[in-house]
Amino acid sequence: MKNLFLSAAIVLGGLTSFASTSPITNTIVKTISIQDEYTEIKLEELPTAVTDALKKAYPDAVLSKAYKNAKSEYKLDVTVGDKTGNLFANADGTWIKK
Repeated sequence: MKNLFLSAAIVLGGLTSFASTSPITNTIVKTISIQDEYTEIKLEELPTAVTDALKKAYPDAVLSKAYKNAKSEYKLDVTVGDKTGNLFANADGTWIKK
């Protein structure tokens, strides 16, 4: 009778090891954003395609500063009414979403 209880306890004890939960692993994701380095240029150095695109898209916009990066992308500091913001464009006047 003792052997029956002992063997039942061993079998039940062995089954509990299968019921244990696996450890939870946390995955950490790092996001690195690389900012393009823009250098300020004179407004006269801005390509005419960019200035024409600005006049067409925002006729009331006032261009205050212009910047250029190594990929010939332009960052424009623009004021429309009482709002100030940045616009990005390629050398051919195509707008870039950033």
